[in-house]
Amino acid sequence: MTERARELAAAVEKFIREEVIPFEKDPRNGGHGPTDELADELKAKARAAGLIAPHVGEEWGGHGLTHSEIAIVFRAAGYSPLGPIALNCMAPDEGNMHLLEKVASTEQKERYLRPLAMGETRSAFLMTEPDGGAGSDPSMMQTVARQDGNHWVVNGRKAFITGGEGATAAIVMAKTDEGATMFLADMDTPGIRIERILDTLDSSMPGGHAVVALDNVRLTSDQILGEAHQGFKYAQVRLAPARLTHCMRWWGTAKRAHDIAADYACKRHAFGKPLIDHEGVGYQLADNKIDLKQAELMIDWCAGVLDTGAQGTEESSMAKVAVSEALWRVADRCVQVMGGTGVTRDTVVEQAFREIRAFRIYDGPSEVHRWSLAKRIKKQFSQ
Repeated sequence: MTERARELAAAVEKFIREEVIPFEKDPRNGGHGPTDELADELKAKARAAGLIAPHVGEEWGGHGLTHSEIAIVFRAAGYSPLGPIALNCMAPDEGNMHLLEKVASTEQKERYLRPLAMGETRSAFLMTEPDGGAGSDPSMMQTVARQDGNHWVVNGRKAFITGGEGATAAIVMAKTDEGATMFLADMDTPGIRIERILDTLDSSMPGGHAVVALDNVRLTSDQILGEAHQGFKYAQVRLAPARLTHCMRWWGTAKRAHDIAADYACKRHAFGKPLIDHEGVGYQLADNKIDLKQAELMIDWCAGVLDTGAQGTEESSMAKVAVSEALWRVADRCVQVMGGTGVTRDTVVEQAFREIRAFRIYDGPSEVHRWSLAKRIKKQFSQ
């Protein structure tokens, strides 16, 4: 780990504790995520502290970190569910920034990436569809883009679109004659309509999760992200690192839940001694330390693979399964250790439990990643 990353992580940790955690009980932090007013206030504080979007290149206002450096910084940011919002490194914006840096044209970067990196706008990623359409299996995509001269006409519906409400722009993925194509579209483009905001278990991301209709949306060829018909390839450019950054952020939240539960167990007494002295409690906290350390090592290993320039699809699948399930065990134990207090909103443990449970689903549920890994094993041993 580099010295600059350690210093930045220390600054982020201090910022989260002193500037962000006090906002966790702000009434603007609601069931569909923090309002844009609250998010903007937090981003302004991070911008003033020189901590905004640390993952992007210096030319876009960030620190140009490697994946390994991002790991330690994002874990520090995740110590509060509001931390990644403040640092402008939360999904889907963080993943969209990564893809824009890799694929977008110079003009597209100035129009979409720069304000996004500065925290002046929010974005969405329109890939997943309702039942019968693309989800874990993107080949089932039903949203279609048909060329009409210099324009493309897009029709379809998208679901579970994080941050759709309030987003300024979106990356829209649609099926085309030779595969799939990604487009950059302003969310106020005629034909783009939010049908509803889903009520979901989690509540950490601004704008919640939307169902979006695309009715005869006309986009120009200049709005194609990268090259036409390369959408599935670009999806992997975005999704492999995005799976890992989720692991980093939620690791920080799980660590926070563990710290709260451990403090509670040391102060709360039952049957003549602190809870932690009862093996049934103390062993659960010991298992937390083991799971947190193993998850940390898995994150760092996968980040190192990505830093070599490898696509990291297999590695990120392993990390997504191992880390999401380890952090879920940590959060579950924290609730159990704290008993009745653990299921109240007196602490952030209850939210950590909800958020990390949802984490086991998005960016590919564990079963899909295991299936993908099993296919690779079969291919290896069938040769």
